[in-house]
Amino acid sequence: MRSWSIYDHATRNVGVKMITVTNAEDVGKAISLRAAMIYMMAGNPDLPKIAELAKPMDIQILVDAAADDLTVHLQQGATIVVYSGGKALCGPQCAGLALGRKDILLSTWQASSPHHGPGRDNKVGKEEMLGMLAAVEDWVTRDHVEKMNTWRGYFDTISKRILSIKGVTCTITEPRGLSNHSPRLLITWDPDTFYIDEPEVAEELATKSPRIAVSSRFMDQSGSTSISVNSGQMQPGNDKVVAERIYDILRQKRSKPKEMTPPTTNITGRWDVDIEFYSSKSQHTFYIEKQDGNWIEGAHKGDFSTRDMVGILEGNQVKLSSSHRPIADNVPNVFSGTVTGDTMSGEIFLGEYIRAKFNAKRHSQPSLRNPIRFPKGQPLVT
Repeated sequence: MRSWSIYDHATRNVGVKMITVTNAEDVGKAISLRAAMIYMMAGNPDLPKIAELAKPMDIQILVDAAADDLTVHLQQGATIVVYSGGKALCGPQCAGLALGRKDILLSTWQASSPHHGPGRDNKVGKEEMLGMLAAVEDWVTRDHVEKMNTWRGYFDTISKRILSIKGVTCTITEPRGLSNHSPRLLITWDPDTFYIDEPEVAEELATKSPRIAVSSRFMDQSGSTSISVNSGQMQPGNDKVVAERIYDILRQKRSKPKEMTPPTTNITGRWDVDIEFYSSKSQHTFYIEKQDGNWIEGAHKGDFSTRDMVGILEGNQVKLSSSHRPIADNVPNVFSGTVTGDTMSGEIFLGEYIRAKFNAKRHSQPSLRNPIRFPKGQPLVT
């Protein structure tokens, strides 16, 4: 029993069966003698109630507090709490911290490196272990009020520089809860005035030196767009670098985008699609149901699901987008290619799963005109 998250795949790799529950009451109904563990994300207000249900059955509760400050989850009923080394603790990225019942932690230790158990492949070096110890010692002695003021000071530097551009606004969002407990700076502008939107800004920041990672979001109801800067991992001097990079991008004068080029062909119909990943191949299907000028609507049948698909056709350049959404996860499928007659080919962007190639052919269905008989009764044999 657990909270859904994008880490489901890693949990299932252990070989367990996962049971879905939606509230504390459902936990009581789902618990059995075969239950091995309850896995919860930090911040779940039902933790104390669930702990009361689990304790009589001696079922352990693991709380995933990866980005949290060191907090009181154990006092609320968790058996084990795990933290990422490279987030709030600012320790080694390849290490982590587990707190909780000593007997369970020792069992985990025995099964992992430096011993030769099943966890040997998850080896953490002695250097990272000592790095984690130093990070924890630093965290418990740190002046957290002063650290928060330092982070706000970084945003003052960035805001002062960027606000010199007319039409840009900056808003500091204070942290809520215990996870990612640091301020954020929201930088907002009108894409119809600046002729650049948030994904373009985020990509330019991420792909040109010095590289800067920011969060971006689609336009809100006001028509504005924005990026978000997180102060949690910033070091002295980073604020000036971030300020100049964002300032240089937003201050540039850009021309209004040209009207879309009319399509050179009609691609409605069924397409047989061959996908070539790095180490495997697959066959998918496009069902392009509607083409209204440049705009495409249809469906994309993949290996595991059939989902809605939308797209754009400019001249002979096609872009199609769908999204495979397994439980608690999302794999984008963005196709970009060239249409030539009854074929199209190009590349697929798969988010964190990098890229693939595709080749598609318009489906050719034989023209068969055989009579179809509807039986009047049930057959005696099959």
